[in-house]
Amino acid sequence: MIYFDNSATTRPYPQALATYQEVASKIFGNPSSLHNLGDQATRLLEASRKQIAQLLGKSAQEIFFTSGGTESDNWAIKGVAFEKARYGKHIIVSDIEHPAVKESAKWLAEQGFEISFAPVDERGFLDVQALADLLRPDTILVSVMAVNNEIGSIQPIQAISELLADKPTISFHVDAVQAIGKVPTSSYLTDRVDFASFSGHKFHAVRGVGFLYKKTGKRINPLLTGGGQEKDLRSTTENLAGIAAMAKTLRLTLAKEAQALPRIAAMKAVIYDELSKYPDIRLFSGKTDDFAPNILTFGIKGVRGEVVVHAFEEHQIYISTTSACSSKAGKPAGTLISMGVPTKEAQTAVRISLDDDNDMSQVEQFLTIFKQVYQKTKRVR
Repeated sequence: MIYFDNSATTRPYPQALATYQEVASKIFGNPSSLHNLGDQATRLLEASRKQIAQLLGKSAQEIFFTSGGTESDNWAIKGVAFEKARYGKHIIVSDIEHPAVKESAKWLAEQGFEISFAPVDERGFLDVQALADLLRPDTILVSVMAVNNEIGSIQPIQAISELLADKPTISFHVDAVQAIGKVPTSSYLTDRVDFASFSGHKFHAVRGVGFLYKKTGKRINPLLTGGGQEKDLRSTTENLAGIAAMAKTLRLTLAKEAQALPRIAAMKAVIYDELSKYPDIRLFSGKTDDFAPNILTFGIKGVRGEVVVHAFEEHQIYISTTSACSSKAGKPAGTLISMGVPTKEAQTAVRISLDDDNDMSQVEQFLTIFKQVYQKTKRVR
């Protein structure tokens, strides 16, 4: 079995599962309880928060635990919007955001907010000048992803940070779900970023846990009210076992980064170079440094992406039709449409997403099977 769908989810590290099981069975107290078991749980909760903060170069008071990337995105977009509504109701998001951001923005439009979608160029990168032209006195929030989930384009967070440097009334949110462990933290978690979303299962933690970075002093409305957890900003009993497992895997992921990323990039380069030799292949992702080293999206002319996915599945090779969140809906890749790719061509797109679990022997097997799939689909091209 070859798993090349790591942008959809990753296999949990054995250490993550061991930590989860140990905490769930031994430190099962509610952190809100007054007795010793509650105190023990609180100490582990805060130790996990501190570890995550230190790994990101931030303060523990800036880390707020959630159920994952979707909740973190929803909270950042909606929470900031309602917190700052009295100052303005104009919000800008890039046109290639994950549905967790884009659909949240569209929902806010129904609540009386005005949404602008910042365009991208033909390679999938935000047009910073176009973003600048969209800014208004009543703009309260800008949200741009760090790494695009469909083609892997690394968005110009540094340039946007510079654009917003003298505009302190505009909150800046970054969806960093696809970035952690794949590009240097400093490239997307700049001093100008006010909020950033993260999801544990994208870096080998268990599902159902993530966190939101909220810069000290920045205000946000809660989505969940109740028992007052997370400084009264995100009520619900904390998923302590998941949080402890996530803190451990974040440490392991970032410790491996320097060694793993060149190896992942080398695997991507081999696949890219081989696929580029086929005349009926279109490569939507680039091989340059402004693309994430782990994501490669391509299409076979005239062949729908789901056909290609199932063809590889027959050989126990698992890839996806770009975004896992949209693939079962049968929608073409929204990023490609925003890039100006015709709908019919966008529907051919499939995504390979690599990780440090993969190796060059798997790449060779993939390319062998790819040759067979390419030949079998020749009659429909």
